[in-house]
Amino acid sequence: MFSPVVRSCVIAATLFVAAPVSVLAFDANSSRPVNVNEKGVALRGFDPISYFSGKGPVMGSESNKFVFDGATYWFASAENLAKFKANPSQYAPRFGGFCAMGVAKDKKIDSDPTAWRIVDGYLFVLQNKDVQKNWLVDVSGNLKAATVSWNTIKNIAPKGL
Repeated sequence: MFSPVVRSCVIAATLFVAAPVSVLAFDANSSRPVNVNEKGVALRGFDPISYFSGKGPVMGSESNKFVFDGATYWFASAENLAKFKANPSQYAPRFGGFCAMGVAKDKKIDSDPTAWRIVDGYLFVLQNKDVQKNWLVDVSGNLKAATVSWNTIKNIAPKGL
């Protein structure tokens, strides 16, 4: 529908117009490689296992929690907690829970846990539903770019990017 140049411009405009608002939702000065809220909770409290259920994300509970890679994850049930503990690197969101499209563009942008996709058995979250639509246009290319970028930016504060 759009040429690659036009599509790239639309994606960049969407990311960078919304980025200043999104960056305020988390600590823009933190160089931690995980996206957490002010309480250190990842995915804004959504249960990471629930994304793999086929029903979509479900809010977790503070009574079922586990810390992995510096982020606290909440779970909707003890069963989901046990499943995560058995293989946390499989279920934790990729790119520390930052927006996968933002990472592809060398940015650490807050994500909306309701804008997500499972790709090759891994969870990717995105800034919002509009960014998700753009990301889906070239998932493979965006993941390749994000993977390369993540190795460089993961320990840099969002404000420094």
